[in-house]
Amino acid sequence: MSSSLLTIEGLQVRFETADGEVSAVNGMDLDIGQGERIAVVGESGSGKSQAFLACLGLLARNGSAHGQVRWQDLNLLELSQQKLNTIRGRHIGMVFQDPMTALTPHLKVGRQLNEVLEIHRGQTGTLARQRCLEVLDQVRMPDPDKRLDQYPHELSGGMRQRVMIAMALLCEPKVLIADEPTTALDVTIQAEILALFKDLVEQQSMALVLITHDLGVVAGLCERAAVMYAGRVVEAGSVADLFTAPAHPYTAGLIGSTPKLKQAYGEPMPTIPGQPPNLSNLPVGCAFRPRCRYGIERCAERPKFKPLADGQGAACHRAGEWGGGA
Repeated sequence: MSSSLLTIEGLQVRFETADGEVSAVNGMDLDIGQGERIAVVGESGSGKSQAFLACLGLLARNGSAHGQVRWQDLNLLELSQQKLNTIRGRHIGMVFQDPMTALTPHLKVGRQLNEVLEIHRGQTGTLARQRCLEVLDQVRMPDPDKRLDQYPHELSGGMRQRVMIAMALLCEPKVLIADEPTTALDVTIQAEILALFKDLVEQQSMALVLITHDLGVVAGLCERAAVMYAGRVVEAGSVADLFTAPAHPYTAGLIGSTPKLKQAYGEPMPTIPGQPPNLSNLPVGCAFRPRCRYGIERCAERPKFKPLADGQGAACHRAGEWGGGA
């Protein structure tokens, strides 16, 4: 693997709520290398988005983060907001989940893009507009000059997503984090956005972290994946290994629940039984234990992450032992 850009070790994210403390992320470890395309996969509520919001100091006010998130020789979790602002956008870019709410509705697109360049590069006026046009063209925005003078509501969903990607790319970051970037788009636009990400990574040697629940997106774009469940990485490895020989029952369940073209008409869709756990009251031992058909007595103990062959690993007492399947 190429040299590490961003290293996450023992990340814990907690939220104080009226019903008590919620453990959104429980000891996440992840290493992101230069030019790497890595997916972070899991159901809603698995902690994947909160983990990266925590890395960038963007948690809600009732949230707190502990552990190590190392960028160069800095632990991002220990930095002031002022210092973080020099890293966010400039070295680490993020494409947020909903472009309609992430963009400011009463400001024109050009004003919002210019602001990024003014803050991080001190560029204004003609120079800033020229750079905005370059990046909008790079993300294949039709009529980029016209779009700069429009408001977000005047753009289609795909165009708004391109604006968000352009905003994240303006300062040529080394790491781009994309949170469910194709969720609200139709399949044609999804394919275009994914192809765009692939081209950008190859052209700029930029690392891409794709946060998603869609395994189809993972298979078409990423080389490596980390599967999260109940705030913890339960399996990690190459995408090929995860699809052909999943080492954790949850990964196998996700793959088995993916719709298939060859599925017979009327055949029930395979599902993972039960519901994700309550993060304020996690099960004792393995968090997946209540939903797992391969459980044994030892699963009452929290499994450690076990390295397997070829860089694959899983937090399962039976990793490498059971036969896979949904």
